[in-house]
Amino acid sequence: MNRFVIALALATLVASPAFAQSFDPHHTSAARAAAIRDCSPISQRYKQYTWGNQEILQYRACMARHSQAE
Repeated sequence: MNRFVIALALATLVASPAFAQSFDPHHTSAARAAAIRDCSPISQRYKQYTWGNQEILQYRACMARHSQAE
C-alpha cells in the first residue's frame, strides 16, 4: 500500500505543469534574457581570431556580474 501511495504522489508531481515548466530547456527567465542581451555585445567586441579567449572571458565575467551561469 505504501509503495502505491508513493508512486501515485510521484506520478502526480511529475505530471504537474509547474514541475514540467521548471525543467523546460527552452524556458528562459526575464533576468537571464536581460543578462544575455547586456553581455553579448560586450563579448562581441573581441573576435577570437585576434583576441583568443578574451571573448568568452568577457562574456563569463559579465554573466557572473548579473548572477547568471554562462
